[in-house]
Amino acid sequence: MDYQVLGNTGLNVSRLSYGASALGSVFRTIDEGEGIRAVHAALDAGINYIDVAPAYGGTVAESVLGKALRDVPRDRYFLSTKAGKYTAPGGYGTDELDYSEARIRAGLEESMDRLGVDYLDIVHLHDFEYQHFSLTESAFEEGFPTLVKLKEEGVIGAVSAGIYPMDLWQRVVAEAPVDAILLHNHYCLSDTRGLELVDGCKARNIGMINASPFASGLLTGGPIADWHPAGEAERSLFGQAADYCEKQGASLAKLAFQFSCQDAPFQTTMFSSSRTSSVERNLAWREEPLDQALLAEVLKILKPVIDKQWDYDAGIDRLKD
Repeated sequence: MDYQVLGNTGLNVSRLSYGASALGSVFRTIDEGEGIRAVHAALDAGINYIDVAPAYGGTVAESVLGKALRDVPRDRYFLSTKAGKYTAPGGYGTDELDYSEARIRAGLEESMDRLGVDYLDIVHLHDFEYQHFSLTESAFEEGFPTLVKLKEEGVIGAVSAGIYPMDLWQRVVAEAPVDAILLHNHYCLSDTRGLELVDGCKARNIGMINASPFASGLLTGGPIADWHPAGEAERSLFGQAADYCEKQGASLAKLAFQFSCQDAPFQTTMFSSSRTSSVERNLAWREEPLDQALLAEVLKILKPVIDKQWDYDAGIDRLKD
């Protein structure tokens, strides 16, 4: 495993990092013991940065991760969680968004208790575009200043953000007091708009975390979650890409993972898995050469959805209906 300093955080993070969303059964119901073994497999492979959120599985991901880390020395890993978005049991569509100082402080205390730690290396302000941007200003006016206070108090080590819309990312990179950012779905086979932020981040030495190499499940070749806003025609295109890869004796998931983590201009690429076998598979894929001819053909198939801005609010609204 190789490592790189994550911008102003000063953390020397592994180029592959582990996202614990899968531990909250966000994509499928998991076996808790296997999920814990997956975390240990990632650590044993040299991965030293782990991210989670209270919103993943209604706090389940944090609780399972806390069990996995219970006997792991704290200096063996860097840990981040998120603030401002809290999902009740029942999953997507049951979100509470609150970027007030009181809720952020209380929420992070709850997170640290579940995780079994007394310090967080990074905290990302989470999904403040949701509910149709109605709380975006609250995030800037109270959420970010609260995280800065917590950093000054020594409760957290660095301030970050985790959102989706590119226009809002431009504002965050220009205005927000962030040491790092967590981009999801913006440097993968179907979307490379994260590259638009590289120069701005370099100018402020903002670390860049590239999350969701499988595009929230679109690029796995398997079933796509009900909460994803992709329509039937769009889902069909990803299915066609997976079928094409299979006919070539290849894998869409492998191609997607290699594309996201090889030669990417980010300090770390984050993947999530609750299976030890998948962790080991991803590590092996990273070392194998990317099939450029296959990549070219798959990009042709996916052309209608390349750089598409997904409306996650619409996906959630659809579930409520």
